Amino acid sequence: MSANLRLAWTLALVLGGLAAGIRAEEPVADTSARTTTTERGFSYRNDQRQDPTWSVHVFKFDRSRKDLFLTSTTGLPDRIGMSTVAEQIQTLPASWGTPIAAVNGDFYTTEDDYRGDPRDVQIRNGELISAPAGNASFWMDAAGEPRTANVESNLRVRWPDGSYHPLGLNELRDSEMVVLYSSAIGRSTRSSGGIELVLTNAPGEGWLPLQVGRTIKARVASVHRGGDTPVPRDGLVLSIGSRVPESARKRQPGDEIQLELKTTPDLSGVETALGGGPTLVRAGKPQTWSNFQIRHPRSAMGWNKTQFFLVQVDGRQPDLSVGMTFPELAKYMAELGCEEAINLDGGGSATMWVLGQVVNSPSEGRQRPGANALVVMRRPGISEARRP
Repeated sequence: MSANLRLAWTLALVLGGLAAGIRAEEPVADTSARTTTTERGFSYRNDQRQDPTWSVHVFKFDRSRKDLFLTSTTGLPDRIGMSTVAEQIQTLPASWGTPIAAVNGDFYTTEDDYRGDPRDVQIRNGELISAPAGNASFWMDAAGEPRTANVESNLRVRWPDGSYHPLGLNELRDSEMVVLYSSAIGRSTRSSGGIELVLTNAPGEGWLPLQVGRTIKARVASVHRGGDTPVPRDGLVLSIGSRVPESARKRQPGDEIQLELKTTPDLSGVETALGGGPTLVRAGKPQTWSNFQIRHPRSAMGWNKTQFFLVQVDGRQPDLSVGMTFPELAKYMAELGCEEAINLDGGGSATMWVLGQVVNSPSEGRQRPGANALVVMRRPGISEARRP
């Protein structure tokens, strides 16, 4: 596709957005010192530049709006997997509200049986779906404030004798690991070998969904060998590798164990969290890199005291956009006015969706399936009035 055709296509989408109440704005350099919103509380623009050739898609919304909030999708309906951003949007429950905009989310594994397992933490509607892996992540804390930091997993299982073992979640389990599987993994654990314990809640104890900060007391309902155990919709399966100490593997029906779901920093009470990285902007200052940098398509999100920003940079298309390096993206996010910003998965995954349509030009010529997306939603039945 020629540059002129691409430009015409992009402009047509922007004009479509205008008809829906989205406002196109001036380039970043002319607006970085100003805060602008529409009556709906959000806006979109396509920022096109030359030397270098960039096409950048910017969606922002007003943090003071009661009716707008951030959530995330899963790759398949209510479970880990892979699909395009547009397909993931269609799986969001209508009771959550109306999707307004989205960008692709975290990096993910491509292992056949666990394709789409997010690399890092994911919390969706309060449920812990994927454990942190120590990389930069974004979350909304229990008070509704955005945060970013490297998040470490302290998930562990405590055995009846008081000993414990680190705990993975909904991921590939090797012979030295113990991994907990919830219904977010799908119908079965997909594991091979080892011993697997089907767990139910201990009498009088809280149970699902899995939530950070809780300690769950569980009872072993049955013991299975060989792997690939079915995961009950209202239960859990604990998969124990063959090289885990024998004392941990000697479990019997009726045994009680504890599942400690803790993280550092503490993500207790968090409704939405998503991994990514690296951090791009910290306290208003673009981060720096000393290693060689290559331009690629990029996705990112950031915020300041009044606004959230979703950003997608097209790339690998010299006639349209060459992409950005991390330093270029960090500088761009800071110029937007971001006080904090984090990179998301990029390359062929980089996608932005606004009001029912993909507004960017994916580098592979079509949307690439991914693990999850960060979505701006409008709450149902909530006034659009700003917070006091």
